[in-house]
Amino acid sequence: MSVEPQLHQVDVLVLGAGAAGLTAALSIPKDLSVAVLTKDPSGGSTRWAQGGVAAVIDDQDSIESHVQDTLIAGAGLCHQDVVEHVVCSARDAIDWLVEQGVGFTKSDQSFHLTREGGHSHRRILHAADATGWAIQDALDQRASAADNITFYHNFIAVDLCFDRGRGPRTRRVRGCHVLNKQTGEVDTFLAHAVVLATGGASKAYIYTSNPDGASGDGIAMAWRAGCRVANLEFNQFHPTCLYHPDAKSFLISEAVRGEGGILRLPDGTRFMPGFDPRAELAPRDIVARAIDHEMKRIGADHVYLDITHRDPSFIKDHFPTIYQRLIELEIDMTKQWIPVVPAAHYTCGGVLVDLHGETDLAGLYAIGEVSSTGLHGANRMASNSLLECIVFGRATAAHITQTVKTQMPHATVKSWDASQVIDSDEDVVIAHNWAEIRRFMWDYVGIVRTDKRLQRALNRAQLLAREIEDFYANYRITTHLIELRNLV
Repeated sequence: MSVEPQLHQVDVLVLGAGAAGLTAALSIPKDLSVAVLTKDPSGGSTRWAQGGVAAVIDDQDSIESHVQDTLIAGAGLCHQDVVEHVVCSARDAIDWLVEQGVGFTKSDQSFHLTREGGHSHRRILHAADATGWAIQDALDQRASAADNITFYHNFIAVDLCFDRGRGPRTRRVRGCHVLNKQTGEVDTFLAHAVVLATGGASKAYIYTSNPDGASGDGIAMAWRAGCRVANLEFNQFHPTCLYHPDAKSFLISEAVRGEGGILRLPDGTRFMPGFDPRAELAPRDIVARAIDHEMKRIGADHVYLDITHRDPSFIKDHFPTIYQRLIELEIDMTKQWIPVVPAAHYTCGGVLVDLHGETDLAGLYAIGEVSSTGLHGANRMASNSLLECIVFGRATAAHITQTVKTQMPHATVKSWDASQVIDSDEDVVIAHNWAEIRRFMWDYVGIVRTDKRLQRALNRAQLLAREIEDFYANYRITTHLIELRNLV
């Protein structure tokens, strides 16, 4: 029996339920209705974040030092006013997370602080080595108990609905068309404010630490709606993703190097001091390029991360999740080196926003990895991303509170028209194009790039874009087609 498309009316629509999306949702006043949509209730990048949240807590540290470390890591492309704003807001963000029930690891009644690449001081608050999981779990529980928040799982956004005004700031978002993955129908959500918290686009690469849904949906939708995007060329590669056929997306936390882990070639040679005086504690881009260089130089598939010189009890206490996962894969990190390889990890650019998280389209906000706030520049410093999610999630909610009031009437939008399309019998086309995009992005737009490789990638992308748009116009949409269209 066919199911009719549904029309939903809410005050605020949040696309994505990671740290950014749920922070915004929980910070919206209780008299406003909030709908939170997810592609997959167990998806999202937040729960897989192992490191932590950067904040100046220690008396030996300073706001100025955190700001300077971030500016250096961003290679001159950070916006200093944004960096200062986020760093100065970090302590309030930590207090808010604690209020939500996040249990950060403590030592002698104070927060235990660790150090990661690019940071000159110990300033990473963490929940053992599963900080993202702790944050996600706490925010999930709070949001599920909130009377004004309703979750809609297994929905994927297709395109934004908006007024097409002619002058500046006359265009306003009105809602979003979304595919109900269970019914196959395209439903419509009307809202006075829409928050994009959809994550990044690392699914563009064969090797990535991200979950399967990181297909750049929010960035693509905002761009199609006329919003500016920025710095999309800056894809961060995490230096140490586990090299193992049964765990292709498992990260070995930055904190392992922060606590003394040494990168070695297969013959045991330590190589990072030859690339940067900070050695293993250099920012991620430098470490990833160094590993890539050495792998290509000697023809290796991976290098090794060695922390066997630390006491076994220290390793088990500080990295229980990593230790247990490696044991399951028959690797004992207290006695054996860990095979690692760089993998696409974070989209440093995204939808251009202001300090409130608002885009060029009135009422449309972007927070978290989908956005380009100016914090990260060309390279994100470790553990600044969860901090950004909380700071901008709360700022976005505060701005929405000023503009959206209860009982405001909703605008009307055109309903989704699927009368001229048919079901596809050529799914092999989508599968082939997926494989081709991820292969040429890895080969031509990876860790090290050349003008010739980039031109080849551009030629292929333009050809595929035409093929995919033609496919999109003629066939009924599916999750894979939506994601493919967004990525290309």
